[in-house]
Amino acid sequence: MDRFLIGADCEVLVGSGLVDPILPPSTRRRWAPVLTQPGAVEVARRVADLLRAEGLDTAVHVLPDRDDAKTLAAVESVYRWLGSLGVGRFDTLVTVGGGAVTDAGGFVAGTWMRGIEVVHLPTTLLAAVDASIGGKTAVNIGGKNLVGVFWHPRRVVVDLDVMAALPEDLKREGAAEAIKAGFLADRGIVDAYLAGGVTVDPADVVARAVAVKAAIVDEDFTERGRRALLNLGHTVGHAIEFATGISHGCAVAVGLVAAAAVSSRRLGFEDLNLVTEVLDTIGLPTRSPAADRDEVMRLVGLDKKREAGQVRMVLLEAIEVPRLVPVDGDDLRYGLESVGL
Repeated sequence: MDRFLIGADCEVLVGSGLVDPILPPSTRRRWAPVLTQPGAVEVARRVADLLRAEGLDTAVHVLPDRDDAKTLAAVESVYRWLGSLGVGRFDTLVTVGGGAVTDAGGFVAGTWMRGIEVVHLPTTLLAAVDASIGGKTAVNIGGKNLVGVFWHPRRVVVDLDVMAALPEDLKREGAAEAIKAGFLADRGIVDAYLAGGVTVDPADVVARAVAVKAAIVDEDFTERGRRALLNLGHTVGHAIEFATGISHGCAVAVGLVAAAAVSSRRLGFEDLNLVTEVLDTIGLPTRSPAADRDEVMRLVGLDKKREAGQVRMVLLEAIEVPRLVPVDGDDLRYGLESVGL
């Protein structure tokens, strides 16, 4: 099993099967409630059984799917549930599911009793290579991920057997984040997807993508510098996702094309065709659904990477050579035109 450390207190474990025990050692833990979503209930119940076998009290709470889990109403329902159980400061919240559950669950853990331990067991590729790692938690209010806290999970357990058994649509969506990691810092991930398509062996890409993110986050936990590079494809992607309702992975794919186009315009990036080729190979979109361009521009203006009122965008000088660059309206319009807006 591959093990990656982020700081002194977070470990990411990648391998086949669940670790035993699931939770790191603690002499003060009593409760380990499990937060999940409809498509992962069966796995969550199995995890709850294992936690009971470890002598812990547990229960399962099901959040809605996707961004319906990332609302203040959904989060409040979790707070009330934790209160009814008597979950305290030395207990551990366990999330089992996709990125929306790790985002919402991490936010709850970071704010319940001013912060309790959280352990993530991602069941989608997107959550495994991105959302569950790095301690970014958030809910959506008027824009994507505008309200949140940085709260590292104590442990993330990625089961490659679960990744291999995913339906192709979930493999495809998660591939967008893995490919992003490849363009940032590991060309081998891109090559693996070019060769294997959406059915590439998870053992060939998951640990590599995790390694990219873990290394960057370890350098810059609260995104004061280098960590912002992980937002490649997200400045435009998040705006399109919020404006159109397409899935996060599909939005990131479109955002990668927009970023590559602006990279070509501003930095002379020469591999725009490679970006579209690998996305086409997997079956991810390279053009946006219909949307109001002015509304997308407005949403881009809310992006958390803006500084002194100016939008900053992660661009590529070359593969594995990212830059965080201030962009203007002409740059953004060029990027949006490149994806059909």
